Amino acid sequence: MGRTNDSIVTEFVLVGLSSHPKLQTVFFVLVLWMYLMIFLGNGVLISVIIYDSHLHTPMYFFLCNLSFLDICYTSSSVPLVLNTFLTVRNSVPFSGCMVQMFLSFAMGVTECVLLGMMALDRYVAICYPLRYPVIMSKGVYMLMAAGSWVSGLVNSVVQTSLAMRLPFCTNNVINHFVCEILAILKLACADISINVISMTVSNLMFLVIPLLVISISYTFIVATILRIPSTEGKRKAFSTCSAHLTVVTIFYGTVFFMYSKPKSSRSVGTDNQDIIEALISLFYGVVTPALNPLIYSLRNKDVKAAVKNLLGRKNFSDGT
Repeated sequence: MGRTNDSIVTEFVLVGLSSHPKLQTVFFVLVLWMYLMIFLGNGVLISVIIYDSHLHTPMYFFLCNLSFLDICYTSSSVPLVLNTFLTVRNSVPFSGCMVQMFLSFAMGVTECVLLGMMALDRYVAICYPLRYPVIMSKGVYMLMAAGSWVSGLVNSVVQTSLAMRLPFCTNNVINHFVCEILAILKLACADISINVISMTVSNLMFLVIPLLVISISYTFIVATILRIPSTEGKRKAFSTCSAHLTVVTIFYGTVFFMYSKPKSSRSVGTDNQDIIEALISLFYGVVTPALNPLIYSLRNKDVKAAVKNLLGRKNFSDGT
């Protein structure tokens, strides 16, 4: 059962959808296809931004970070998810589980902070357009992006370290596709009050505060746009923010459902509840990163023009 002689867990068993074998094949194909789309879509978006000098601005620098972040996040969890669909009993070593949990949690927190930084960038661009190049200098927006990554990594170190200190001596079966932190905390056979407090503080700092920053930024943005006299000016201003708002809505909707209320080890739900939570987590981890490049490319004329330009030059070089 993956325990040493003193009943300390040395591995975890991921259940996934093992109780629904007919769904496993369907989800395997679906998740694999989405994973390939994530690599293709975000990879193309990163290449276009790097290739086209017209896109070397703070907004697209943040977008490039977001695309790279989505690739990293899915790569830290999707291979494990696919494996749960192929094997009856998917066991993961304790150390491997902690590493996967660390990477996934770090990428998730980084994305929360990064979306807040992107909202600040849009706020400065629309509310202070003349001062935008001075305020959002290269040093400033690179520091903002670096701060997002550091915040995610530091917070993940704290949460993972606290989870590793817990004894898991009664059960090592995780009702999830991956080593998700809340699912793991349910298995601890010790007081997890410190973990709950730490998760609550983390939620406040890296979920609530960025969301407040986004909300306040867009309050000022909307107020500024409504004062623009021309209809074309309003439409153009709204178009630069609509993609970001769509991504924020999808992202925060799923994240708040999963992490806003850390559960104690005694409040274990039913199997159906665990499956629903796992499927929502899968939506957050796979569907959202796949939608991001579509949302930003379909709603952004600059990106679409850059893609056409890149493809046009490629066809021209192939023809010669």
